[in-house]
Amino acid sequence: MRNIPINEVDHLPQAVLALGSDYPADTLLDTHSHRRAQFLYAPEGLMKVETEDGQWLVLPYSGVWMPAGKPHRVWLSKVSTYSLYIEVSNAPRQANYCEVVQVSPLLHQLLIQANQLSIDYLHSGRDGALIDLLLYELEAAPALPLFIPLPHNTLLSKQCTEFMEHPDIHSSPKDWAHENNKSERTFHRWFKSETGMSFQAWRNRVCVIYALNALKNNISITEIAFSLGYEHSAAFTAMFSKIMGYPPTHFQKRFHAPDKAL
Repeated sequence: MRNIPINEVDHLPQAVLALGSDYPADTLLDTHSHRRAQFLYAPEGLMKVETEDGQWLVLPYSGVWMPAGKPHRVWLSKVSTYSLYIEVSNAPRQANYCEVVQVSPLLHQLLIQANQLSIDYLHSGRDGALIDLLLYELEAAPALPLFIPLPHNTLLSKQCTEFMEHPDIHSSPKDWAHENNKSERTFHRWFKSETGMSFQAWRNRVCVIYALNALKNNISITEIAFSLGYEHSAAFTAMFSKIMGYPPTHFQKRFHAPDKAL
């Protein structure tokens, strides 16, 4: 079913509710939460999810898993979404944090079909089998490296947020350590304890997600590489490919071909 608020049907006994919505460009859904777990998917366009833990970029043919009760804010480009709202006892993923996961061609088709079910479908016959298979596929879907964790320390979080707005591949832990009145060794331990990632891994992931947003806007690979501080686009492509598993040219082609999965 489409464009029905979850609050109007949350009381129904179905363990899984499939609801779709259509959003205009640059829609911001302010901080909210759901009683059920949610899986949010859009075949085309981009979405960004923010929680107190950090930010997730949701590309075409990926979706974001949000645990029940997790406050989150969502920015959407012009998208048509296909969501699942799942009772906690039936949740196929047990993480207590958000995850961006790969949507396979099979999972894509199951999500489309589920959104065509009657809201009060019976869990017998084809409808129930479709939902059961969908949950199995969602459980098996691999997580993608599209999460930027934010530290809980207020000053470090502010510094990270500013870096995310203007990332630079040459930003050094030595400079960050100096700004935080710490030795470089102490800074490395502190940063990892705050974010769960090494500084270099965090910096590179921020640069990749910045690049993905820029590629979506048809900015050239060379221009992106230079804006991130690379002298040559080949070095940027190598870093991007190492993290994403495919080169930026692959994303450029597939972003405008929604019939194929990334």
